[in-house]
Amino acid sequence: MFKKEVLVALAWSVLAGLGAKAQEGLTISGRVMDEESNPVPGASLTVLNTALGAYSDKKGEFVLTGLPAGTYMVQVSAVGYATTEQVFSGSGRVVVSLKLKKFVKELDEVVIASEKREQLLQATPSSVSVVPSAKVQDYRLWDSRELTAIVPNFYSNNPGDDRNVTAIRGITSTSYDPAVVTYIDGINQFSLDTYLADLLDIERIEVLRGPQGTLYGRNAMGGVINIITKAPSNRTEGFGEINLGNFGEQRYSAGVRLPLVKNKLFMGVAGLYESLAGYYTNTYNNESFDKQHRILGNYYLKWLPSAKWNVTLNVKNRENRNNGTFPLASSMQEAFSHPFAVNQNAITTMVDNNFNASLLAGFSGRKFNFSSQTAWQSNYRYYKQPIDADFSPIDGVTIINNYGSRWNKVKVLTEELKWSSPASQKGRLNWTAGAFFFYQDVPNKQATHFGEDAALVGAPDKNFSIINISKGKNLGTAIYGQATYHLAPRWDLTGGLRLDWEHRSLEVLGQYQHDPNPEPLFDTRPDTSATGNFHAISPRVSLAYGVKKGTSLYLTYNRGFRAGGLTQLSSDPSQPPLYRFDPEYSDNFELGSKNTLWNNRIRMNLAVFYSSVANAQVPTLVLPDAITVTKNAGKLTSKGAELELEAKPVSGLLVDYNFGYTDARFKKLRVAQNGTEADLSGNHQIFSPEFTSMLALQYGWELNREGTARLVVRGEWMMLGKEYFDLANTITQDPYSLFNARFGVEWKRTSLFIWGRNLAGKKYIGYAYDFGAVHLGNPRTFGVTVRQSF
Repeated sequence: MFKKEVLVALAWSVLAGLGAKAQEGLTISGRVMDEESNPVPGASLTVLNTALGAYSDKKGEFVLTGLPAGTYMVQVSAVGYATTEQVFSGSGRVVVSLKLKKFVKELDEVVIASEKREQLLQATPSSVSVVPSAKVQDYRLWDSRELTAIVPNFYSNNPGDDRNVTAIRGITSTSYDPAVVTYIDGINQFSLDTYLADLLDIERIEVLRGPQGTLYGRNAMGGVINIITKAPSNRTEGFGEINLGNFGEQRYSAGVRLPLVKNKLFMGVAGLYESLAGYYTNTYNNESFDKQHRILGNYYLKWLPSAKWNVTLNVKNRENRNNGTFPLASSMQEAFSHPFAVNQNAITTMVDNNFNASLLAGFSGRKFNFSSQTAWQSNYRYYKQPIDADFSPIDGVTIINNYGSRWNKVKVLTEELKWSSPASQKGRLNWTAGAFFFYQDVPNKQATHFGEDAALVGAPDKNFSIINISKGKNLGTAIYGQATYHLAPRWDLTGGLRLDWEHRSLEVLGQYQHDPNPEPLFDTRPDTSATGNFHAISPRVSLAYGVKKGTSLYLTYNRGFRAGGLTQLSSDPSQPPLYRFDPEYSDNFELGSKNTLWNNRIRMNLAVFYSSVANAQVPTLVLPDAITVTKNAGKLTSKGAELELEAKPVSGLLVDYNFGYTDARFKKLRVAQNGTEADLSGNHQIFSPEFTSMLALQYGWELNREGTARLVVRGEWMMLGKEYFDLANTITQDPYSLFNARFGVEWKRTSLFIWGRNLAGKKYIGYAYDFGAVHLGNPRTFGVTVRQSF
């Protein structure tokens, strides 16, 4: 009996041991060293697609725990060293020695999240440009529109009111539904009303070129700008920066990230204040016209309740005051003969307040990862006093929209649920699936006022207003899925599909009001409403082949769409009050090659593409109503090629060259013009330079043997091809070059730089409206930057 009990106990012990072995996790420990085997303290180790990470101590030692048994990719980075990735596999404890190379000798290995999971840039079968934190500083990027030409076939500029209009590969829009969608920390910046263009405390910027409908959905027609800010962690770190320049430029920013409870609770705060005396002079009163200032804040609170869960609250706010919105010349001739001068009698201040908040809850499990991200966005934008709409000194036409916070305050609620394959890389299949929901409230009230000189603009009366009131409510939902299957050691097949459904409703009312009566006298358009339902199917297929280590080829098909909607035709009561326009669709075929050469000293990516846009939405600004009318009026094709080259040919020298060529033309385009229909088929797409070219050379001399002090000199040459600004192709900008420079010193974590942009003082059209008004690109600017990090 005794022997039997012993045997049973022994059997149970063995089985328990085997079970424990099967459930045993993975612990990675070791040291981070440089090429001479000296310890590298403060190195960051991050397990991709999880919230887990660690830092090396003074001896370079680290420990990563809490991982289920499996295979993981770990990113290793440290100040002064090239970022690299290491793959670890197995269970139990793995002890390793990691060696980092000086950043002057080797390019960083880049991790991106463009596929909604973290993976290597060079392993992603699509065209993605990445601007990491260091390059944001090198290029002196303050606004997302300054990515122009840094990203091939990317063009963005300010139409005069500080809201960027962006084009990628000839796909663009001038309506409030953009054709290039912007995400900030995973949140869709839903429209031109609610997005934030300022760049503050940036971890990296990813720009996906070509339609991205499968994973990103509505309005990712031309691509996606994916901005990731720096999140807090166990390490206390921060920065302070001062920029002073001509035109009264002052820009102050600071931030700190720290653990409140080590390994559990973290906080991050960053803030920005910027003011500008203005580039323009108003000859009406001989004063600066576009004086402005803004405040921007980014606030993080991150909680790790366990090794598997993470919860992040992120809040952003932006308050902008512009004392000269729309500094426009009446024509090309006027813009170049009297540059940076306006003559306007109606002077006002634009108040523009943005608030974004999101709550992310993420789970990293043995079988799958899951996240829920809920976001709220609002934008309240109005003019304190009537704004000039005839851009002249006459009392002709002004726009009034200051009717209280009930009006002109756009609100958006979004929710995204996402599931993906676990961080542990097991098997041949990686997948992502999700669901998306949004609700948007757009209440607008705007008056077009005709003053004492109304007859000069063709009005039959004077001192009266036409008030346009609209209430838009939009909601939608989507489901999507994408998977990559490793067919063979060198072959990957990716397929995906997204289904979107959207409901829109719009109420409109037109009223006539005569001065000085406070109440409308009668309706110019009776209160009426309409609804519309829209849907879209967005597939993706991609095949990638690894030619050899560091070289791959891919062939991809993507589809994107821009949401349909309802548009008011004009304030003319003789016309139908509401018009339904359908979604437009972009089909893109792309062949590309990604290459990492010469022991990671050269990265060269190439792509050729062909895109076709059906049901092209053509927006037209109706004056003097200041109403944008959108119709499906054309078919567009765009084709071209792109090159991205980054190299460190010798120690200390960095070479960046990006080139893009685009031929975007309307195969079919019929629009209303002077009371008739005009056939503009064959015309070029607007806001799309024929080519973009950016060459940046930077050299750093080490001033001491320890490598803690450097003298840095940088030069940039940007060139843009011929560009068209109206559908009739009558407003054009010939090819031009811009030259930027930056030089200074870096000592440990302190830097001092002098910079200049558009050094030759080139005058060029940055944006123009189809009715002829022109906004010039920025003049020559220069200044100094002092930055302290810790």
